[in-house]
Amino acid sequence: MYEYFEGVISVITPSYVVVDVNGVGYKVYSPTPFAYKQGQKAKVYIEQVVRDTGITLYGFQSQDDKGLFLKLLSVSGIGPKSAMAIMAAEDSNSLAEAIEQGEVKYLTRFPGVGKKTASQIVLDLKGKLGDYVARLDRTDSGEEISPALNDALLALIALGYTQKEVDRITPKLEKVDADTADQYIKKGLALLLKK
Repeated sequence: MYEYFEGVISVITPSYVVVDVNGVGYKVYSPTPFAYKQGQKAKVYIEQVVRDTGITLYGFQSQDDKGLFLKLLSVSGIGPKSAMAIMAAEDSNSLAEAIEQGEVKYLTRFPGVGKKTASQIVLDLKGKLGDYVARLDRTDSGEEISPALNDALLALIALGYTQKEVDRITPKLEKVDADTADQYIKKGLALLLKK
């Protein structure tokens, strides 16, 4: 339902922050609440999880982190609390690389993750995080991807294209002169349909 909140961080606790959006305070659970500063204006990417026990908001500093959270949730045996604990205990890049390399023993060090769950994480996600790791590597190396391009890449995946297909056209899209996600999406679809 929500994509992100843009507001002021009014409360910070060890497990959640409160984002004040025009006078309404949203309690948002975060793997890294202390990455924010009280009184700071921030954009928090939101995932709303509905369970029998209630509706909970989970927040992330980037769409990449939100995407990784959703991938962890797709693994059998991993719920929101486990996914948050895993993400809180490790930086996203190292976590994604460990999964890609099949490091089951490394994954068992996270709270609530035994050998069976760690094996399931590798089984379900190995080969699906390559684009994520590559995008983080580009960002870490100083080749910043524009937010519009990043949004477009996520939209193409949401439309049903695989990460491998999207990864193949990303270098071409980076050279495109576009200002909006819509422009990138149109160009991306044209490239994907060419094959």
